[in-house]
Amino acid sequence: MFSFVRLSAGGASRVAAARSEVSVLVEIARRVLGDSISGSLNWSDLHSHSAVRNLIAELIPGLEQIRDIDQTKREFHITGRNLANRSFPTPTGKAKFQTAPLPLPPDGQIRLMTVRSEGQFNSVVYDEEDIYRGQERRDVILLSQVDLDRLGLKPDQRVRVRSVTGEMRYLLARPFDVRPGNAIAYYPEANILVPRDVDPQSKTPGFKSVLVEIVPESK
Repeated sequence: MFSFVRLSAGGASRVAAARSEVSVLVEIARRVLGDSISGSLNWSDLHSHSAVRNLIAELIPGLEQIRDIDQTKREFHITGRNLANRSFPTPTGKAKFQTAPLPLPPDGQIRLMTVRSEGQFNSVVYDEEDIYRGQERRDVILLSQVDLDRLGLKPDQRVRVRSVTGEMRYLLARPFDVRPGNAIAYYPEANILVPRDVDPQSKTPGFKSVLVEIVPESK
């Protein structure tokens, strides 16, 4: 699915005065970074979705066809990513899988991953219920039964979750089918727990690997 590009119809306009995501991001960039970057990129030019697509087509190999997709309406596969014939761009033509060691969390801590629910698109929450995980509310932290027992917690007991950057209070600790030593909480609420450190190569924060401490609420 991540190799196929299509143009979204955009849906119905619900609030006449609402600003587009693009205009909000452009305004933040302009205020924080100035009107342009090294004189070569003017933020004001990117208020148009078409201008953003032109920039993507110019900078990212394989996405050249996105430049005029709003006129052609032609869907396409990103060049080199259509692997339906099971031939991969490696010397053998076969896919290569690599394993990466996962360090255990230090004693007294649990590795937290933040996730979206079924009733959510990106940071927009449409429904409190998450039918994927059988949860009817979002103020929860999901742990293995092993960790609940180790921490002396009962199902639906209120807990405080702390990281080096912040804390969430009065979450309900619930058992879930997750590997011991790990926990799950919903974002964007749990973003307060995510440090600002980023991966040196991808520049991505560790949304799936946040060390936290979980303790019972005192009352």
